[in-house]
Amino acid sequence: MQKRHLDRWIYFTELANTSREYYIDYVRSIKPLTNNTRVFEIGCGEGGNLLPFAEVGCQVTGNDLKPKQIENAKDFFGRNNLTGNFIAGNFLYVPAPQIEEEKFDIILVHDVIEHIEPEDKVPFLQHLQKFMRKDAIVFMAFPAWQMPFGGHQQICRAKVSKFPFLHLLPQNLYSNILRKAGEDEGLIDELLSIRRSKMPIERYEKTVHRTNLSIQKRTLWFINPHYKQKFHLIPLKCIWPFSHIPYLRNFYTTSAWYILK
Repeated sequence: MQKRHLDRWIYFTELANTSREYYIDYVRSIKPLTNNTRVFEIGCGEGGNLLPFAEVGCQVTGNDLKPKQIENAKDFFGRNNLTGNFIAGNFLYVPAPQIEEEKFDIILVHDVIEHIEPEDKVPFLQHLQKFMRKDAIVFMAFPAWQMPFGGHQQICRAKVSKFPFLHLLPQNLYSNILRKAGEDEGLIDELLSIRRSKMPIERYEKTVHRTNLSIQKRTLWFINPHYKQKFHLIPLKCIWPFSHIPYLRNFYTTSAWYILK
């Protein structure tokens, strides 16, 4: 496990830097940002992705399953002299706004969809639509399942955190290796959940097409822009034809970005 996963202020700051440098402009390419823009992030953690949107004057709201991360979000926003509305709880049970003025112009879903169990993915997207204004957009990003660390094994505490493609092993072998490495059962359960919920690009697009949402823009990254913060690497997009090779592209797409309407 890397230091950033233990020091949440570092994690928050790194996410804010990436959002400030990349996410804001990606969203702006489709949707202008003003003081009246309402932004909602599902799975916001400590709110690092939301901070730059608040800095430019947007009204921001975040939701996360973990109450401790919501407490941190309030604290970290306070340290930056900014305000945001933060809600703890399972998004599927968060009541949708009943009037248009309380809905959102932009919804962020960053590194979340791959954590949602398969049977809940379509209900998740359908519930999300209830939070959208008529001209709203969704910015969604996730690691392609087969990429080197698509199983999120980097959150492990043992040396297995550095093993690429470990998550592609048969489930029994994968879980046995994690136990032999000394990982606790709670973390193993989380990693096996991610394995069940895996999200290749093709499966994601088929899931979107089962809803009323449509894909407006797609960018596949060979080097995830967030790796600039984590590893000091220069971001690099997957170029044609590599971005258009079904299934194979999942092995080298470290982040898939979508704008949905």
